[in-house]
Amino acid sequence: MPKNTATPAATRGRPEPQQSHPARTMASAKMAARKRRAEPQTASGQMAPERRQQLIAQAAYFIAERRGFAPGNELEDWLQAEAEIEAWMKAALQ
Repeated sequence: MPKNTATPAATRGRPEPQQSHPARTMASAKMAARKRRAEPQTASGQMAPERRQQLIAQAAYFIAERRGFAPGNELEDWLQAEAEIEAWMKAALQ
């Protein structure tokens, strides 16, 4: 019988997970900030709600990553991320 050498669908085409490196994280954050500044805004100067939601989700992910993705603090992560994005948006408008 031939040996099954097929790659599982869950890992096919995906790179191996890597450990987070602070310097890479900062570089990624700087690149993301540049992209955000270049994004179109609504007529009133406000960010589109979908983009705001996306930024909060990304920030919550990074907060959870910093604490090792331990379960049970998802709401706190989201609320902290929401506060950070709101502060960032207020600072960007000044």
